[in-house]
Parts: sequence; C-alpha cells; structure tokens
Amino acid sequence: MGRALAPLLWLGPSLVLIAVVVLWPVIEMVRTSLQDISSSGVTLGYRGGGNYTDLFDEDSLIPVVLRTLLWVGGIVVITMVLSLALGQLLNARFPGRRVVRWAVVVPWAASVLMTALIWKWMLDNYSGLVNRVLLDLHLIDEPVNWLAHPTQAMFWMMWVAVFVSLPFTSFVILAGLQTIPADVYEAARVDGAGPFRTYFGITLPLLRPAVLIASIINVINVFNSFPIIWAMTGGGPGNKTDTTTTFMYKLAFYDQNVGESGAMAVVNFILILVMVLLYLRAAKWREEVR
Repeated sequence: MGRALAPLLWLGPSLVLIAVVVLWPVIEMVRTSLQDISSSGVTLGYRGGGNYTDLFDEDSLIPVVLRTLLWVGGIVVITMVLSLALGQLLNARFPGRRVVRWAVVVPWAASVLMTALIWKWMLDNYSGLVNRVLLDLHLIDEPVNWLAHPTQAMFWMMWVAVFVSLPFTSFVILAGLQTIPADVYEAARVDGAGPFRTYFGITLPLLRPAVLIASIINVINVFNSFPIIWAMTGGGPGNKTDTTTTFMYKLAFYDQNVGESGAMAVVNFILILVMVLLYLRAAKWREEVR
C-alpha cells in the first residue's frame, strides 16, 4: 500500500493545482448556471434549468452559435494553411533567418488588445491607413466604414485573429519540422521522389503530432477569443458580429442576467469539447486509414 501511494507525493501538487485552476472553476460555472443571481451578484436561490430555458429562447442564440462555428473553423483552417508555409520558410536556410524568426514573434508577443485597436484605427473610414492605400491604388472610389457592415467586419476581425495566431502556430510547425530526421529526405531523394511527393508523403505525415497540437490549441483560443471582437466592433451592430464569448459578456453585464450568462458559459464549454473531440476522432480515423 505504501509503494502504491508513494507516487501521490509527487503527483499531489499537480493534482491540487489542476483541481484549483481547472476543476473548481468548471464546477462554479455549472453551479452559477443553475442559480438565480441578482445583478449585484447576490444568490437569490436555486433556479434549476430556468436559465437554460431563457437562453434557448433568445432569438440571437442560434445565429451567434453558427457565427462562432464559422469564426473558429475559418480562422483555424486559414491559420494552419499559412503556418505550414511559414514554418517551411522559417526552417529553410537563408541570410537573416534569425531576424525573420524574431519578426514573426512580434504579433504573438504584443498585446492582443493593442493589436486589435491598431487594426481598428487602420480601418477607420476617415483617417485609416487601409482606406488611404486603397484610394491611392484606385481600388475604391470613396472611404469605406469597414467595421460598420457585419460581413466586412467579420472578415477583418478574422484576419486580425489569423495575424495574431500565426506566430505560435508557425513555431509549433517549425518545431515539428526540426524533429524530422534528415536521412529520411536523403532516402526519398535516392528513390527519386520529387519535392511534391516528398512533402505530402514524408513531411506532412511526420508533422501530424505538431499539426494536431497546434490545431487543438487554436480551436480553444479562437473559441474563447474576446479582445479582438470587443475592441473592434463590440459585437455590433446589435449582435451581428457577436460570438458566444461576447454574447455571454453582454448577457452578464448588459442584460444583468448572471445566471443566463453562466448557462451560456456551460454551452460554450460543451461546444469546445465537442469540436476538440470531433477533431481528435477525425485525426484518429485518418491514422487508422493509413
């Protein structure tokens, strides 16, 4: 029994940390979603599924969830495709490679909020750099208020999210590329494999663990992305550019409905788990096919 319990001495601190940082907030989130809580934060009693009923009666809920899925899917796919190319570039040998690697880190090191605000100023319809450049190139005839139109605003916010996500994802891909043995490529050259076949037959399959990790982390980060949307549009006009995260914030602080916001947090949590599990299932299926 002593030998069986001995590992707990080493695992104990980590288990306590996980319980406090991960499990306890999840339990509190679920508990909040079942309570009747006033706007001042006072618990008035148990409400059961009432908060979930109110949430599912919201007319904006379905559009917000669909928009969130589009937001996450679009950003993660574009980020992964661009990162595969950028990772290859950073892995190649060329003069100034170290400087380029440092430059790629900048969007990741900078504050996400400040990056979003800078892009918001660049998109300003009066003094923004984007309108100025497009006018000078005669691509538009008059300044455009990009963030006033929901569709255009979503595209621009997705671009900012990709811009912020690229550095981390590219360096994960770069780390994966550097673990591939050089003799594998040498054997492929001896067998007469060209660049296209080498990449899709060797590089991409061996990058699978790095791609898996980067994709999962990006799904979670993008799903919970708040600063970009809030700084650039505030989810407006109305709820036209809201995702589940900003919608959750509005329920709590605009509508003063903390319990319903807690229910939205639980739904958001379940959506993230489902998306991650589906991705893991698809990745496992692809491995079984091989």
